[in-house]
Amino acid sequence: MDDSERIPTNLRTLIILEVLGQSDQPMTATEINAQIGLPKQTVHRLCVTLEENGYLTRPGNGKKYQVARRLRNLGVGLLHNSRDHIARHQILSEVSQTVGETVNYAVPGTSGMNYLDRVETDWPFRVQLPVGTSVPFHCTASGKVFLSSLSPAKMRAMVSALQLDHKTQHTLTDPDALIAELHQIQKQGYALDQEEFILGMVAISVPVVDGQGRYIASLAYHGPIPRMSLGDAVARKGYLQDAANRLSAILLDGA
Repeated sequence: MDDSERIPTNLRTLIILEVLGQSDQPMTATEINAQIGLPKQTVHRLCVTLEENGYLTRPGNGKKYQVARRLRNLGVGLLHNSRDHIARHQILSEVSQTVGETVNYAVPGTSGMNYLDRVETDWPFRVQLPVGTSVPFHCTASGKVFLSSLSPAKMRAMVSALQLDHKTQHTLTDPDALIAELHQIQKQGYALDQEEFILGMVAISVPVVDGQGRYIASLAYHGPIPRMSLGDAVARKGYLQDAANRLSAILLDGA
């Protein structure tokens, strides 16, 4: 009996999803199977079934598969409903108490960054964007952190596909200018929202990454200019970065 025959039938689909989830590139069924070693027709059949049911998709109807919306929603739901959600929310609360502003945990969705978790500041004057809110990629600190995590080719393709509409007079709507800022974000490790989404509000965000340095989510806090300057945000970015490291450990290692 070879190793592939030892894989229980009801686990084969999960292993295919695991292989794709660990890859930062779309993969053909043959490439997936190179890591599994099942009969070729079995992997092709399972990939077709996963695509038909909305878990996988093939960009441009090509040969390569990537994660589709239904599987992303499943992953978000698992993270949200796990015991780790309690620890994550506690970390967000600690950051909020330290910086005195609202803290967000956001993940990319189909049309923007989705707030998966959030701790509101106690100040009566605050910008209210509840859990479940979707905000643009191109003019928010969280969105720009996500965009900056992409490879150069994917970054340019993503920016080209976005509607870079004006939210304020500070919004970057020139693709080349946005890409230049994204490269700077890659180097410095954080992104800023300089009143680009909402006038009078600034924000800072850092990435939460896995053990291989791959992007998982954006951790951010924002506040109104009368209370929070960009200089203040940058000076206190260490609180966010420490929290992002703790989140990575909890989500991935069970620490």
